[in-house]
Amino acid sequence: MDRPNFNEQVEHSIKEYWDLDALSDYKGETFQYKDIARIIEKLHIIFEYSNVKQGDKIAICGRNCAHWGAAFLATLTYGAVAVPVLHEFTAEQIHNIVNHCEAKLLFAGDQVWKNLNADEMPRLEGILNIADYSLLVGRTEKVVYARAHLNQLFGERYPMNFRKHHVAYYKGMPDELAVINYTSGTTSRSKGFMIPYRALWSNLEFAKEVLLPHMAVGNNIISMLPMAHMYGMSFEFLFEFCTGCHIHFLTKKPSPNVLFTAFAELKPRIIIAVPLIIEKIIRKSVLPKIQGTTVKMLLKVPLVRQKIKDKICEQLKAAFGGNFYEIIIGGAAFNHEIEMLLHYIGFNYTVGYGTTECAPIISYADWTTFRPGSCGRPAPRMEIKIDSNDPQHTVGEILTRGTNVMLGYYKNEQATQEVLRDGWYHTGDLGVVDEEGNLFIKGRSKNMLLGASGQNIYPEEIEVQLNNLTLVGESIVIQKNEKLYGLVYPDYEEARNLGLQDADLKTIMEQNRTELNSMLPTYSQLSGIKIFHEEFEKTPKKSIKRYLYTDTEI
Repeated sequence: MDRPNFNEQVEHSIKEYWDLDALSDYKGETFQYKDIARIIEKLHIIFEYSNVKQGDKIAICGRNCAHWGAAFLATLTYGAVAVPVLHEFTAEQIHNIVNHCEAKLLFAGDQVWKNLNADEMPRLEGILNIADYSLLVGRTEKVVYARAHLNQLFGERYPMNFRKHHVAYYKGMPDELAVINYTSGTTSRSKGFMIPYRALWSNLEFAKEVLLPHMAVGNNIISMLPMAHMYGMSFEFLFEFCTGCHIHFLTKKPSPNVLFTAFAELKPRIIIAVPLIIEKIIRKSVLPKIQGTTVKMLLKVPLVRQKIKDKICEQLKAAFGGNFYEIIIGGAAFNHEIEMLLHYIGFNYTVGYGTTECAPIISYADWTTFRPGSCGRPAPRMEIKIDSNDPQHTVGEILTRGTNVMLGYYKNEQATQEVLRDGWYHTGDLGVVDEEGNLFIKGRSKNMLLGASGQNIYPEEIEVQLNNLTLVGESIVIQKNEKLYGLVYPDYEEARNLGLQDADLKTIMEQNRTELNSMLPTYSQLSGIKIFHEEFEKTPKKSIKRYLYTDTEI
């Protein structure tokens, strides 16, 4: 290939795998590659009639499903910029993002649309339902006409039937903007990560280099992470679509029971997961088996130990369908005890590291060469540098540069300059590397938390809203066993002036929690508030020493 070109790979894949199954909604409809090609062409007609030009933005907000994937591919192959939006954002956050990116069209899922107000998004030419691409709002006669006469327009364009030789997509330049990915929906903190085509291409090539040797055309893959985030999008959708796999979208929350059923039925070849999902499954299916007295005793007997470890490993592999090459874990810190258990029984897992800014991969190692506790080694076309005098022993900020790195934050030059300096992306995470280049993360100077399904949660955003509520002096939001809690130091002076007792404060804080949760998406709502009787410890700059409170007993 003369130059990196992502859309060329999409075009090649559709032609190459024309008659194979491509996208399925689990327990629902299946679309072959040729079906996706037809949908793309029909959506391109709607884009034309909606006056969408190359470089214009098209937002997509809904649960993972085949029609979501087709809308995303249609956007890129037309030359427009895709703006995936997490469906769990509040209506206000979705309005903010659609307006901030100046989207011309919005694809909205049923659950999302019922809470939205089209009047709050005045720039949109139209809003389409993801489920069937029906027009929910049409602001011009042309877009209304195009949707009403879509099959007729398609037939006129391809009178002798639509065939693979008709597939010809916009190619784009490597540094051209392809995707704007928002992980925060609050106006004051809106950061649209500008992902160029070269980053999509490089992440795709990375996955082909390291995973394709262990896969075959037609392999099943389960998509369970939100496609509105780069991790799920890149490695549970784009890579598989471009290599002839059959992607099954769960379309519902990935609870252990739902996953066990899907794994058993589909037997996926590669599994991409966040730590929380793996930890839940381990706690449910493995730990109960090895915590009994008999097993513990037998594990001490050398001749029996290996047989037991093999048996446990075999059972765990069966729980994941028994056909996978490896499970790739990423997105947040992995529980050390669970990881050591997987390593002890010889389970084929690996842990990678990435950020949205790198679309997402920074480091990875195959499970056969992976060093426990690490996040692998620099991915192809990426370099890693530790900002310290002794990178092997002294913790420093993790810096990276290479083909995967974003262009910057949309409409936010100041934030861009803070993280892209001297050719390096400053991750805000802390780590060391060993002599073989394995990366070990030692802390996250970013305070991001990870929701159960891979959503990014920024505690500072919740704290800003919590601090504005009745009698809240200052607050910290922490995560305990996948639930969020607010730690609050009340305004005791005001409380005393009002003659309030501790019991009254408890009642008020519970009312605050209810009010706060009504303003937040479900995944970032608080499960409880704990009252502190002394101010939180501060740095000289008067920032709360957050790390002192992360293990607070609730």
